[in-house]
Amino acid sequence: MAATLRPMLMFEGRAEEAMTFYISLFADGAIEDVVRYGPDGPGTEGSVMRARFTVAGQSLLCIDSSVHHAFGFTPALSLFVDCDSAPQFEDLVASLGEGGTMLMPVGDYGFSRRFAWLNDRFGVSWQINLP
Repeated sequence: MAATLRPMLMFEGRAEEAMTFYISLFADGAIEDVVRYGPDGPGTEGSVMRARFTVAGQSLLCIDSSVHHAFGFTPALSLFVDCDSAPQFEDLVASLGEGGTMLMPVGDYGFSRRFAWLNDRFGVSWQINLP
């Protein structure tokens, strides 16, 4: 059996909100499956125990942790998106940047025509590129 590698995003109660937001931004976005915590826990009933979704051809996993952690997401690991067009680039930067933090504002940094690096409203780091 071949190994499979997928990014796993851990939230504390906002996994479904984030996943729904992310799939709305990409034409191929889709929720593949969701398993929820039941009444016996350990997580909040109805929250995401495990989910799989696809954006920009990439399968990702996410969960709502049933345990509070003193850490969150870090820009040391980010989701890198190569855009097909300037409008797609602008839409992604605007949508993902709303309520988030810009780490590198939109610009020409010499390695692409337009580039931006940001943390979205959920804390997930994105590098948006227009090659």
